[in-house]
Amino acid sequence: MNAILSIKPQFVEEIVAGKKKFEYRKSVFKQPVEKVYVYASAPISKVIGEFQPVDVVSGVPADVWKETKKFSGITKKFFDEYYKGRKTAYAIVIVTRDKVMRHNDENGILIMSLEEFLMDEGALER
Repeated sequence: MNAILSIKPQFVEEIVAGKKKFEYRKSVFKQPVEKVYVYASAPISKVIGEFQPVDVVSGVPADVWKETKKFSGITKKFFDEYYKGRKTAYAIVIVTRDKVMRHNDENGILIMSLEEFLMDEGALER
């Protein structure tokens, strides 16, 4: 199965730069995922790349932060606010920049609009 994640542009930039190797979520995929397509939210509003999720770190938020903080790409304050009141945190592991994104423009950002992406038969398994 393939999936699509909407990620804020500033975090996409951190992933592309290799500084953010974990994508934090309040819930994760219910089925195994082979490929994750990255949709950079507004103002970019484009599918900008893909990566293969290697693993998911999960547990109480404090433990997940300890394990992932070095390559979190976010501040502790942001992390704590995001997981406030939650018993479980999830961090999708993104291994290396080389395996994270494929780009096709000179800035490494634009692949296609969400509409174009969704029209591409085979982009997501249905």
